[in-house]
Parts: sequence; structure tokens; C-alpha cells
Amino acid sequence: MSLKKDLMNKPSMSSTAHKSKPEPTRRDVLAGGAVVAGAAIAASALPVSASAQVAGSDELKVGLIGCGGRGRGAAVQTLSVGNCRLVAMADAFEDRLEQAFNHLQSHEKHRAGGGDPSKTFSVSDKDMHAGFEGYKDVIEKSDLVILATPPGWRPLHFEAAVEAGKHAFLEKPVAVDAPGIRKVLAAAKQADEKGLKVVVGLQRRYEDSYREAYKKAIEEGAIGRPIGAQVYWNGGGVWTRERQEGMTEMEYQMLNWYYFNWLCGDHIAEQHVHNLDVANWFLGALPVSAQGMGGREVRTGNKHGEIYDHHYVELTYPNGVIVNSQCRHQPGCFNQIREEIHGTAGILHLRSGSAEIKDLDGKSIWRYRAPKTGAVNPYQAEHDHLHACIRSGEAVNDAHYGATSTMCAVIGRYATYSGKQIKWDEAMEKGADLLPEKWAWDADPKVMPNADGSYPVAVPGVFNPYA
Repeated sequence: MSLKKDLMNKPSMSSTAHKSKPEPTRRDVLAGGAVVAGAAIAASALPVSASAQVAGSDELKVGLIGCGGRGRGAAVQTLSVGNCRLVAMADAFEDRLEQAFNHLQSHEKHRAGGGDPSKTFSVSDKDMHAGFEGYKDVIEKSDLVILATPPGWRPLHFEAAVEAGKHAFLEKPVAVDAPGIRKVLAAAKQADEKGLKVVVGLQRRYEDSYREAYKKAIEEGAIGRPIGAQVYWNGGGVWTRERQEGMTEMEYQMLNWYYFNWLCGDHIAEQHVHNLDVANWFLGALPVSAQGMGGREVRTGNKHGEIYDHHYVELTYPNGVIVNSQCRHQPGCFNQIREEIHGTAGILHLRSGSAEIKDLDGKSIWRYRAPKTGAVNPYQAEHDHLHACIRSGEAVNDAHYGATSTMCAVIGRYATYSGKQIKWDEAMEKGADLLPEKWAWDADPKVMPNADGSYPVAVPGVFNPYA
């Protein structure tokens, strides 16, 4: 297979593309996204077969930007909806691109009963792009783009998709810093103006247990007035990848993207954003400030880059409502991934597949359990809903709440890294831009290793998130 390559001697993207636009306040972004977010929560996905055609055609052309595991999974899910075809792919790494091509072609061939997969998969050599610039061609060829690269790229790719008038599925989180959040919010507003449909991979919003719990606890008031929340993503950690001889620093950091903030945003953003999004959703508000603590106690090697292995954040919402947030990557510890919403009349306990409300005496007063068979897969439901809205014209734009929930994780990281209280509006205005000055394999990221191969790690009381 001969791939189009964007090698280090090609022109790189200038950092000027990442300069900020006028900064919205916390009140502005909450008001601007509330109507769209509410519609996405309340609306049920229509069968695509019952919806109108798209731009006079019965087929959506789909492009995939970011060919790792989540990108491949999202492509399979979107192709499962029907009446769509994957037409172009891009990834920074050539081998990742080829692996995804083989995986998706094989999957669609199997779906076709071992026959010709071209009805859903028609990617040729000229539609495959390795390197930094290939996203442009993928966007040009597509009606709908899946943005599944490491999240540091998300604002750039989303902005380009919206400017080109293309619908989009964005994996979470949607940015890694405040300038990226501002870019996503500006693009979300433009998407609304153009009537584009956008879904973000915060799949709890599409999961029956969470939707039923929201209806019972919030809409019907079963827990009374929400007055606080506890949210958790505590686990053992994720993969590492070894540095290979001859790798440039840019290549190494992109290969190990989880451990560098310009690509990942720390695990408080990459994973814990799910739980923070649930808190914002059920409280119907955004925090005004954050303070907390964190550090590196277990995951301290050079291969672990610059991120922390634990964060505890206290988020203060309007009227003094507090959300206590925990996330941890330490093996051998007590693990939990769940949320609690506390109200004046009861407590809602949430986790994937189940929900329960207990009164203030601890008595169970309502419970939801996903059925053993026939349960809706929330990852699939995201794509079903996106396609249905594209075909019916119904509004959906998750990028508003995707951006504000990501910003909760960003101010949480600012708080734990600095040891300071972080104000939402100040952070939105002043948060530092983490992205490199240029995109090329031989370019240096802003964070570089020390002489011993270690990376600078934020020291509370010293670190300045605005520098």
C-alpha cells in the first residue's frame, strides 16, 4: 500500500492557528450551551431508515481522523448505523493507519458475509494519509468526520471540520487547555449557525441508566434540590510504550501521548471528564472555582512523562454547592468509577448499567438495572442519534457541554498542579497554550526531557498555569 505521507520536510502548521479569540465567561458558556445540551438529553434517536435523505443522497460519506483503538471502534459503530461509507482515513503514524485499514476492511468484509465490503468501506491508497496534514483531505472528502486523535489535536480538527461545513463526532475530552476550550466553543457556535450536527463521546449522556436516573432524580425531583456530588475514576493506570532508537522527541511524545499534557491533558481530563460531565449535567451548572491536591507517588518513572498519578479536586458551584472529585492511577488500591448526586431529600448513586436512589435514612426508594439482554449500547447510541439528527434535521450539538466539562478537568489540573484556588473566568482567559510552536517530526514540543531523561513535573506552590 502506498500512502500519502506528510514528512518532516513538508510545511508545518504554525502556532498562530491556536491563538485565542474573545473569551466567554462561565455564565456565557453555560447559557449558550444549555438549550442544545438539554435537547440532546431529552431527544430519542430516530431510526435512520425513517429519516430524510442527506443533501439529496441516501448515503453519508465518513472520514476517520485518528486511527487508534477508539477511532477504529467509533468507525465500526458509525458504519453499523447503515447508509454510510468510510471514504478516507488519516493518522500521524503510518503503521497505525495501515493497521486500522486492515482491521476496518476485514470487519466490513465480515459484515458483508465475506463478500465485497465496498458498500460500507471504499478507502483506497489515495484516501490514506500519514502525517500531520492529512486531516485536511479527509475533511474535504467527507460529509461526517470522526475526530479520534489524542485530544490535543481536537480543537484544530473540529475548527477545520466546521469551517468546511461538515458534521462531526468528537471523542472526549475535546481539548487539553483553556485556549483549546475557547477554540472549541467558538467552533460550536459556528456549527449551530451552519446547522451542523455534533456529538461528543461522553456516552453517559446516551446511556439508559443515566437518562432514566436524570428523569427520576432531577425532572421528577425524587432527590429534592441537588446540593452536591461525589465523583470518582480510581483505577490502576494504562499502557506505556518504550522509546525506540532513532525516535525524535516529537515522535516519542506522540506515541506516548497519555503522559504529556499537550496531547492528553492528564488522566483527570482523558478519563475523569466523564464523571465531571455527569456532575455538571445533574446539577445543571458549572463551577465557579476549584482547589485541590495531587501528585506522583507510584507512577514516577521517566516513561510516565509529566502527569500526576492522583488528583483530588473540590469544585465550588453557584450557591455554595460542592462537588468532590477523585481520580487515581495506582495499582493495588481501592478502585471505583461512579458518581453520587446529593439532594435535600435523597442521594442518587450512579454507575454504568445501574442507578439507585436512597432516602436520607439509607432506604432504597428507586432502582434501575440494565436488562441482561437487549440493553442499548451507549457507544452505539451516540452514533445512532448523530446519524438520525443529520437525516432529520433535528438539532444536536454536544460540543458546548463537551467543552465546558473538559474545562472542569482543566481547572482541576490547574488547581492540583499549582496548589492554588483557580477561578473559572480567570482560567478561561489566562490558561497557557500547551501546543508546540510547529508540527513536524523533527520539531520540539514545549516540554522536553532533562539530562537524565526525566520530564519537569509541576510542583504545587510553584507551578503557574498561566505562564
